[in-house]
Amino acid sequence: MNKLQNPIISGLYPDPSICRVGDDYYIACSSFELCPGIPVFHSKDLANWEQIGYAMTPENGLYVEKGSMVGGLMAPTIRWHDGTFYIINANFSDRGNYIITAENPAGPWSKPHWLENVPGIDASLFFDEDGQAYIVGTGEVWDNGAGKKERGIWLAAFNIDRFELSGEPVTIFNSALRVGQDPESPHLYHIGDYYYLMIAEGGTEHYHSVMVARSKELFGFYEGNPANPVMTHRHMGYQCPITNVGHADFVELPDGSWYAVMLASRLVAGESKILGRETFICPVVWERGWPLFSPQTGKMEWEYDAPDCLPWTKMPQEIIRDEFDNDMLEMCWNFWGTPQEKFWKLENSKLTLQCIPQALDEPLKPIGQTGGEEKEAYCAFVARRQRSLHQEASCQMRFWPEGTESAGLALVQALNHQLHIERACVNGQQRLQAILVTDDYHLLPFIPGFEDHTKREALASVEWTEPEVVLQVRMEDEKFTVSYGTTERLQELCTVDGRKVNPGKIGCMSGTVIGMYATGNGNTSENQAEFDWFELR
Repeated sequence: MNKLQNPIISGLYPDPSICRVGDDYYIACSSFELCPGIPVFHSKDLANWEQIGYAMTPENGLYVEKGSMVGGLMAPTIRWHDGTFYIINANFSDRGNYIITAENPAGPWSKPHWLENVPGIDASLFFDEDGQAYIVGTGEVWDNGAGKKERGIWLAAFNIDRFELSGEPVTIFNSALRVGQDPESPHLYHIGDYYYLMIAEGGTEHYHSVMVARSKELFGFYEGNPANPVMTHRHMGYQCPITNVGHADFVELPDGSWYAVMLASRLVAGESKILGRETFICPVVWERGWPLFSPQTGKMEWEYDAPDCLPWTKMPQEIIRDEFDNDMLEMCWNFWGTPQEKFWKLENSKLTLQCIPQALDEPLKPIGQTGGEEKEAYCAFVARRQRSLHQEASCQMRFWPEGTESAGLALVQALNHQLHIERACVNGQQRLQAILVTDDYHLLPFIPGFEDHTKREALASVEWTEPEVVLQVRMEDEKFTVSYGTTERLQELCTVDGRKVNPGKIGCMSGTVIGMYATGNGNTSENQAEFDWFELR
């Protein structure tokens, strides 16, 4: 029997939204400050997924700022209507909420239609059976009766041709639990006699959950499911191996069965969430007019039987080793922040990165205050997502640093938690170093009063005078082993406690990305680092 293995999309692919068009299924995910943005996946069977493109790229107007790794593009909703695909999303590095369209979900997608009068986060698009479009969003719209507005859910008619609201927003829900924390990520569905509203609540970490409400009137005030939360793991304690379960979206199969995709995190040793929030799936059945998630167990399982009605269809997998033989980067690669200059090139089967002034571990600033008009909020870092708890990243580099220059291999998590395996000039000597970067923050960067407390610590250092070097980090859960040498033989430089790179602190959950970088560390330089190959095994 074929199985749906969770997570169905591993690594930094959170906030999944799904839609079905005929026999094809598409998922769009958040990408935060990575460029290109909003990865789009395709499947025939809900189990095997292939990335087919990005919805936001520099070509259609993507601008994101390198910062905390938790800004940028969050919580897209993908829908299909009358031959056109739509994604609604918020860009916290730019002008807020927008909609893009495409005839083919692989792209190209249109430039953003900015929604100047759509406030809040996690807005979603809904097409009713008569073709009328609506936006359901969040905001301070619920009157608690004490003269104060609280977070709630609103609904408004939307003109899909002019990309603007065509009706006044109406408050349709506040929260499933009394004074429930962070009602967000609303999705609306018309199923049978009811309109169903599905939201997340409790914040996107340990107390995350899925809540459902319904109404027979589209603009009625929605009745909460007495069984809420319909999916969560927050009652299972802090040691549960699957945690942060929430932010769901429904899809119906041709045989009338239902599934829900949502984000969740894998917990390592009861503490770290190395891979951040990933895409999970579970079956849904309907009982007495309400959805029942993961029947019989009520919790997210590691696997389920694959749907009998769908043909099992294997998809191509990401490349393991990139020899840089093409004239364009493979789809798995991302930049951190939208590049405003061409600091990289692919030539003679090598990737070359220039030592631009921007560093990986620059001081953090509040979200929206990183780049300003100068738009220098990016770095010479080409990265892939870590996809497994046991993975080995290696690269071969030719680089001779001078002054403040450095280049090498880096693991980057959120809020300046990083591990650099770099070649640098230290007191006039060529050295290989393992550098641990951490930040002792107390508030998140979108909360007033946020302050940066970045620390940089050299864990190990060794002299290296060869023109080339192979750098490697082997990740085994929370144990990271750093090695170096030639292609024939590597030797261990040090081991690193992965919990320091992925501390599991509140807000530090974007998931690890791994890649190659070069920097002048604040100084202009014409020097370059050449990479012959990169392998993520």
